[in-house]
Amino acid sequence: MEKRASALDTLRSLGVPHIETELEEETMADATSGKPTVLVTRRLPDAVHDRLMRDYDARLNPEDRLYTKDALIRAAEGADAILPCHTEHFTEEVFASLPKSVRIIANFSVGYDHVDVAAAKKHGVVVTNTPEVLSDATAETTILLMLGAARRAGEGERLVRSGGWKDWSPAFMVGRAVTGKRLGILGMGRVGQAVADLARAFRMEIHYHNRARLSPDKEQGAVWHDSLNDMLPHCDFLSLHCNVTEETRGIMNAARFALLPDGAVLVNAARGAVVDDDALVDALESGKLFAAGIDAYNNEPNVDKRLIALDNTFLLPHVGSANRETRDAMGFRALDNLDAFFAGREPGDRVA
Repeated sequence: MEKRASALDTLRSLGVPHIETELEEETMADATSGKPTVLVTRRLPDAVHDRLMRDYDARLNPEDRLYTKDALIRAAEGADAILPCHTEHFTEEVFASLPKSVRIIANFSVGYDHVDVAAAKKHGVVVTNTPEVLSDATAETTILLMLGAARRAGEGERLVRSGGWKDWSPAFMVGRAVTGKRLGILGMGRVGQAVADLARAFRMEIHYHNRARLSPDKEQGAVWHDSLNDMLPHCDFLSLHCNVTEETRGIMNAARFALLPDGAVLVNAARGAVVDDDALVDALESGKLFAAGIDAYNNEPNVDKRLIALDNTFLLPHVGSANRETRDAMGFRALDNLDAFFAGREPGDRVA
């Protein structure tokens, strides 16, 4: 108890965001209850907080302040687990500095490129993610990006709000059709397949590149290409849904943009790191791309100012999974992994 009280005093003096005066007595009581201590790095949905407070000694962040690397390490003192989002980066340096008490990183995200999994294994820390539960939400956002970019929705919305809309004309705000066009999908996993399902409602012809060909029941008539370069000339629209790996980082570069048909539309609801920003800006400025719909960026939230300045970009602030049902499900999935781990079972979504 004295050690726990000392840790709370230290963290309070450092301004670590999870320390809440009204919760200190409850937290101190939990320290003697045998409940594992979980550091929660961001504000999560209320239903997820309720379950955390019921089952764990939860160190919450109700003000949703971002942790610096050093503050994260200090805040983890005495914690058994960390429940982070993609906004926290777990490098070799961080793993080497984390308290030895931390045994599991239960991510509130399906992507885990913010975690050095090799370092996690080296330091004996289990890592999990939250697959499946956000596929439909991300697919919905992909269709929103596709339509928004093709139909110049960002330009139109800004025009109405600014009072700049003066008249109607047959030549006014002319975009590109989506219905009946060819859609290429890079990465035909759960999200890619959900996007294909929705795109079929627009009678789109589906092409895809994946590490392996899908079974016919999952393929549903989509055309498989065993190389990305072979698929790109067939893409009026290209939607990115691959993980970030050494092979996929910057995979959409100048040479690959050049393979797309003139006037294609790029959609990225995956990760910014799969796109070379210089090549993307060049393709948008030259007209090689008609437009791009983007929800994930390099160095976010510091979006490349060149993308912001272009009229032919439809930009969202990384909200692919942002609906209430999905965010609750993501939190519960992360907690299911924690529950399994602390019960001595293998977490269902272990990635390291």
